[in-house]
Amino acid sequence: MNMDDLDKAKDKIMMGTERKSLIMSEDERKLTAYHEAGHAIVGLSIDGHDPVYKVTIIPRGRALGVTMFLPEDDRYSMSKQRLLGQITSLFGGRVAEEIIFGKEAVTTGASNDIERATEIARNMVTKWGLSEKLGPLTYSEEEGEVFLVRSVTQTKQVSDVTAKLIDDEVRKIIDQTYEKATSIINKQIHRLHKMAETLIKYETIDSNQIKDIMDDKEPRPPEDWDSDDDSSDNTTKSPVIGGPATEH
Repeated sequence: MNMDDLDKAKDKIMMGTERKSLIMSEDERKLTAYHEAGHAIVGLSIDGHDPVYKVTIIPRGRALGVTMFLPEDDRYSMSKQRLLGQITSLFGGRVAEEIIFGKEAVTTGASNDIERATEIARNMVTKWGLSEKLGPLTYSEEEGEVFLVRSVTQTKQVSDVTAKLIDDEVRKIIDQTYEKATSIINKQIHRLHKMAETLIKYETIDSNQIKDIMDDKEPRPPEDWDSDDDSSDNTTKSPVIGGPATEH
C-alpha cells in the first residue's frame, strides 16, 4: 500500500465510487467539464471559501462530475458570508452552462445544486436568523416530524404575510448569489475555457493544475498522467471515465 492507494481510497469515500461502465458522449463530457469548471472558478473567486481539492468529469455515484472543496480546518459553525459563498459556488455550474451553451441548452444537471442552494437560503431566513427583514427569529418547526404534519404545522404558525416575506427573502438571496456567480464567470471566461479544456484532456485535475489555470499558466499534467492516453480515442478506449469536504 502506498500514498496513491490512500488517495484513491479517500476519493472513493469523499466523492463516491467511479462508474467505469458509464461511457459519456463527447457532448456530455464537454458540458460536464464546463459545469464543474464553473463550480471551481466561482468557489476560488470568493473570499473565505474552502479551497478546491479536486475536480473530475469521471462519473461518481449519481453525479456525472464532481468538484470537491476541502476545508483547511475543522469548522463547527458557518458565518453568513460563508453561507452566501457556498450558495454562489453552487450556482457556478448552472451559470457556466447558460453562458457557454445558451439558456435553451441548460440541463437538469444542476437540479441538486439548486435544491441545496434553496435549502441553505431558506434555512438562513427561517432557522438561523440571517434575514435583515425578518431578524433573529425562528419560523420553522422542530425536525423529526412527519412531513405532512410539519407542512400543516407551518401553515398554522406562519401568517400569509410572513410566509410572503420569507419567500421574498429567500428569492432575494438566490437572485443576488446567482447574479454574483454570473459576474464571476463572465469576468473569468478565459479561465473557464482553459479549465474545461484541461478537464476534457485529463478528466481529473487537482490543486496543482487548478493553481496553474488561476495563475494563467499552462496547466502541468497530473502526476499519474500517461502521455500515451492522449493519443487514444476516447470513444473506443475502456473508460477511466475517468458536496467534512463538500462537493458540487
